[in-house]
Parts: sequence; C-alpha cells; structure tokens
Amino acid sequence: QVQLVESGGGLVQAGGSLRLSCAASTRTFSRYAMGWFRQAPGKEREFVAAISWTGGTTNYTDSVKGRFTISRDNAKNTVYLQMNVLKPEDTAVYYCAARDNNYNTYDYWGQGTQVTVSS
Repeated sequence: QVQLVESGGGLVQAGGSLRLSCAASTRTFSRYAMGWFRQAPGKEREFVAAISWTGGTTNYTDSVKGRFTISRDNAKNTVYLQMNVLKPEDTAVYYCAARDNNYNTYDYWGQGTQVTVSS
C-alpha cells in the first residue's frame, strides 16, 4: 500500500506560480513511476505529467508543456509539480498518483489539492 498526500495548492493570479508536492508513505518509492492528474468542475480527470522511477523520463500533456515541470526526490519520497505562467484554465483539483513499474495503471491516489487561478 502507498499513501499519497498532496500539498501546495491555493489561489493565485494568472501568470503566477505554484509548486505542488506529493509525499509518499512507502519504503519503496523508487519502485513507482509517479503522475499528476487534474479534474476541473464538470470535466473528467485528465493526465497532466508523469515521471519515471529514476526521474530520467518525463512527459506532459500538451497544454502544460513549457510551463509545468515534474520532478522527484527519491530520498524524500516526494514528487513535485512546478507550475509557472498559470492560466485560469489550469483551475482544478490536482491529484498525484503512483504506478508500480511492473504495471500500466495508477493504483494509488492522493486526496487532491485545489488550485484556483484567477483572471
């Protein structure tokens, strides 16, 4: 079992920045690829970014490329999402998730953190 706790959300003006953190309670954090997802009101949850267990491979949804950066610190069991040049359309609840390297699905999810970008 992996428990994930997000933090760092809040209210920010358009053009501003936030850094989300996700702390994992597991002794085998490096066993998991990590991802960030978001869900806006009335919309389905969507993929935002992912990072491999080594941190050497990352990928992003097109709408955040060049603005968001995912990273991880395996010594701290934490994954981050640095969000710059935020736009009102980035407003959503952001979730982190963990995927065992041997599987293709994200099986562990955090409770989410609200990000609100005002125009």
